[in-house]
Amino acid sequence: MSIPLATLEDNKKNVYELTCAAIKRAKQIAITGDEELEDKSNKITSISLEQILTAKTNYKLDK
Repeated sequence: MSIPLATLEDNKKNVYELTCAAIKRAKQIAITGDEELEDKSNKITSISLEQILTAKTNYKLDK
């Protein structure tokens, strides 16, 4: 799996918020794991970005 560039380009959300959400999700995956991580070819960053962009994981940033 690689970073979903087509989905990233079509994204209309705030890039800063998206980046912060992906970083927090990557930390969560590193600590708790994820079923997608079991495939050794998957990278934590790619998984977190895909989950955020496809709305598999929702986020809300504190301000």
